[in-house]
Amino acid sequence: MVNSRSKAVIALGANLKLRTDEPKVTLRRALDAMADAGLVIRSVSRFFSTPCFPAGAGPDYVNAAALVETEAAPQEILALLHRIEADFGRARQQRWGMRTLDLDIVCWGDRVLPDAAGFDHWLNLPPDRQREAAPEQLILPHPRLQDRAFVLVPMVDVAPGWRHPVLGLTVAEMIERLPPDDIAAVTPLGAG
Repeated sequence: MVNSRSKAVIALGANLKLRTDEPKVTLRRALDAMADAGLVIRSVSRFFSTPCFPAGAGPDYVNAAALVETEAAPQEILALLHRIEADFGRARQQRWGMRTLDLDIVCWGDRVLPDAAGFDHWLNLPPDRQREAAPEQLILPHPRLQDRAFVLVPMVDVAPGWRHPVLGLTVAEMIERLPPDDIAAVTPLGAG
């Protein structure tokens, strides 16, 4: 039997300290936890400072992206990421709220989940509903991916050639469609 590994991009973010750890330390530790849990981490983006989303909802974030490889199913990896978040103090109390750790599967190769119609529903959800509604199942690619510089700018470091299977756009092409101020607000952090 041929080994069937899939490649996925995981977005990482944090804007609250975990005990005494600053968010960038938390992200480094989360990457270690992902590797310890069996994800093969192929590459990690630079770390970026990004304004809190939505604006004014809390301190700025530290964001990054990781290209991973796994034999597990997307739903298994989502459950794993939720366990890691919980281990790092994540409490799912408020949608788009402040957090000690946020791990999101951004894309899984060229897969569209749960299916084209389910993806289209979440892609076309009106902005006022996006804040309130959360899917009960995994939606891939992430339906807000193309709107978020804080995801796309780190993602270009690890998967520049990835093409959105529905929109037909590369990561670079999606970045080009964002407002310049959104892109400029995603700034690389120094080493350390």
